[in-house]
Amino acid sequence: MKYLSGVTQKADLTIAEILTGDYAGKDVKVRGTIHNIRDMGDVAFIVLRRRDGLVQCVYEPDQSSFDIRTLKEADALEAEGIVQPEKRAPHGFELRLRKADILSRAAETVPLQINKRKLSTSLETKLNHRAVSLRNPRERAVFRIQEGITRGFRDFLYQQGFTEIHTPKLGAKSAEGGANLFKLEYFHTPAILQQSPQFYKQMMVGVFDRVFETAPVFRAEKHNTKRHLNEYTSLDFEMGFIDGFEDIMEMESGFLQYTMKLLKESYGKELEILGITLPSVDKIPAVRFDEAKRLVSEKYDRKFRNPFDLEPEEEILIGKYFKEEYDSDFVFVTHYPSKKRPFYAMDDPEDPTYTLSFDLLFRGLEITTGGQRIHDYHHLMKKIENRGMETEGMEHYLDAFKYGMPPHGGLGIGLERLTMQLIGEDNVREATLFPRDMSRLEP
Repeated sequence: MKYLSGVTQKADLTIAEILTGDYAGKDVKVRGTIHNIRDMGDVAFIVLRRRDGLVQCVYEPDQSSFDIRTLKEADALEAEGIVQPEKRAPHGFELRLRKADILSRAAETVPLQINKRKLSTSLETKLNHRAVSLRNPRERAVFRIQEGITRGFRDFLYQQGFTEIHTPKLGAKSAEGGANLFKLEYFHTPAILQQSPQFYKQMMVGVFDRVFETAPVFRAEKHNTKRHLNEYTSLDFEMGFIDGFEDIMEMESGFLQYTMKLLKESYGKELEILGITLPSVDKIPAVRFDEAKRLVSEKYDRKFRNPFDLEPEEEILIGKYFKEEYDSDFVFVTHYPSKKRPFYAMDDPEDPTYTLSFDLLFRGLEITTGGQRIHDYHHLMKKIENRGMETEGMEHYLDAFKYGMPPHGGLGIGLERLTMQLIGEDNVREATLFPRDMSRLEP
């Protein structure tokens, strides 16, 4: 009979363990994948790739008990040698090899030059070989930054008393409505993939007061742009007993402040690899929708046709305006027209043609949509009636309001868009692990 009692200490060390321990001049074991081999004749450098970075190993024929010709790039290796300080090596040390055991051999030559600082290949090629291209330290760093954003979202909201929930992605009715739905058959019953967790978030506000979720959402929009995906990750929260939609914007501002601090403290290596300067989020300006339109129209002498929404060029110019005038990379645009917001959006009591809602623009791109919701059952039913909507499929959602709901609101943040803007890329697919768009279902 064998019993397991938890994680045991392995004989091989990580980079972090070597850096924090007293290992200079001592014999250690390190496991990793061969990232690069540079054979200089009388000496060779074997660079191993680990989850926490690169380890430079020095091969000397008279000191090493193996033949370097037996190794090739992408082999998995257990290396043993002496730790020596070396300022020119990654992390300031190298391993003077004594022996190496091959743990697994690569069956074929790697199709991309992942050992270069930056991959010199097209985005399409990178996506076609995604599991390989992400082995490049710079490509991988993007998704470490994305991890930091998600971690910041979770950690901050836990601190603010939120409960994490997990809502279904299969449903009978969409919270957003419209025709842009992925429809499917669910045991001979029509079903859809959810466009957002909106209905479930609101229902759970009546249970937990404050809830959040990080999960995929699906949009069957026939866009083929650099900013759209058909499946993306949404960072959602909903909070009850609010005084107004400003509470939602303040909570998002707090999340951004917490996350930028976390990235600076815990993801400095990735920030350096990607050359990222974190934006200031101490103060984020807010401007009304109609005022934002007027400001950019006057300053940049542009006329826009759509009075009910922001065109992409308008978003860019609003971002430019607030960077030039207020040195801010972020701006909240508030009070969107009711005509362009979902039925559950709370109308502005001072002017019902506008809503108590907002978008957050980051460097001229919308990354968040949120606002205050209608919490009164009769008010909600009146809005549904005025829009000529049917309530079929929304019975369970509406039941929650029949039995009382607190004043509440929330938002959804596009994780990939936020990551894209933060790392300074111009295509959201660069910040998506395995993109799904009109032309891509693989890998």
